[in-house]
Amino acid sequence: MNSTPDEQEQSVAEVMASMPMGSLNEKMGVVLVEVTADRITATMPVEGNQQPYGLLHGGASVVLAETLGSIGSAIHAHPMDKLAVGVDINATHHRSATTGLVTGVATPVHRGRSSSCWEIVITDERGKRVCTSRITCALIPRESLGG
Repeated sequence: MNSTPDEQEQSVAEVMASMPMGSLNEKMGVVLVEVTADRITATMPVEGNQQPYGLLHGGASVVLAETLGSIGSAIHAHPMDKLAVGVDINATHHRSATTGLVTGVATPVHRGRSSSCWEIVITDERGKRVCTSRITCALIPRESLGG
């Protein structure tokens, strides 16, 4: 699918206007920093998203990753009048984070007619990689979910 930069910008604006972040992202403190058709970036605080040992909870990293990859997939699906639904996600946790913010950056691996795959790299405030995740979303007809 080839689109002009103006069409991509319009798609980003339309998707973001119609898709609230949701209560889970609000509870976790996820803040979008950059949203384009090719890159989605957000931050999330470690504080409040820790496991009992005081480390960033691995599940919190997965929530951040799924949010970013799903937004990217939704932006890609929008011009085709489709919705993106997650079908697979994985995460490798490389190191711990104990304070500050982590930043997630999602970039596309594959953008097709029926699926979209994104890689999400989560880093700490020093720029050290905390987690690498990959999400695959199925792109389904909007009417199949009543959308």
